[in-house]
Amino acid sequence: MPTPFSICRRRVLLALGALSLSVARLAGAQQDVEEKRTGGPYVPTPQVVVDEMLRIGRVGPNDFVIDLGSGDGVIVLTAAQKLKARGFGVDIDPELVSRSNAEAKKRGISDRAEFHVQDVFKTDVSKATVVTLYLLPGMMLNLRPKLFNELKPGTRIVSHDYHFDDWASDEQRTWDVPEKEKINGVPRATVYVWIVPAKIAGRWQLKTDTGEQFELALRQQYQTFSGVDARGGKLTNTLLRGDEIAFALPVPVNRQFKGRVTGDSMTGVVELGGGKTAGWTATRSKA
Repeated sequence: MPTPFSICRRRVLLALGALSLSVARLAGAQQDVEEKRTGGPYVPTPQVVVDEMLRIGRVGPNDFVIDLGSGDGVIVLTAAQKLKARGFGVDIDPELVSRSNAEAKKRGISDRAEFHVQDVFKTDVSKATVVTLYLLPGMMLNLRPKLFNELKPGTRIVSHDYHFDDWASDEQRTWDVPEKEKINGVPRATVYVWIVPAKIAGRWQLKTDTGEQFELALRQQYQTFSGVDARGGKLTNTLLRGDEIAFALPVPVNRQFKGRVTGDSMTGVVELGGGKTAGWTATRSKA
């Protein structure tokens, strides 16, 4: 028969066990929050993956690369040294930032590559022609609206392993990288590329040089869009890649439009049939 002391001791042990479980759950929840805020722990990117990210992102001497969560700085350092690009990286770890700046100075490229201690959500990305990422899914989703809204049309976003959920990538590649198995246990890498699209949702008044006029209502989901003309015709063969746009209108006769978007205006060329073309312009109606 258990004594009062043994019953009391058991209750204490159970209470301590419950407390340990609660602490573990709290620590796990705090870790989830931290990973969403920081993108997760620092994990180095193998050089072979860095090289492929820069290749698939078409980085060259005229590009400005911003690496969000730059870690040891290898992406910006490689872009500056091998491809003569310029740019900067941001990370919340002062030691990693200090090491990255020291490495840029050692390589003689500190005039083209620099690093800052900064929250990625407060980073000014407006100068970027390429943004690179190696962040966990929660952070990717939290960053998605910032990048979609703040980057210029045509900017390339290149991510290692993680994507933007329902913002489908324009290009991706998966291949075997045996050296990654030592880092995170997965001997493969996937690189995703997005081309930031122009913002085209709304109503547009379109005119051709031949005097035709159309009133278009466009709906947009990232780089895909649909639309109708006021006369009932639906847009077909739609394409939006950066600031380049293309679509066809079958009413009153089939017309193929190609052009560029600049803010609230579009300009381009329309195919009239029989090898004939004409210019066209469109202006977005104010709400």
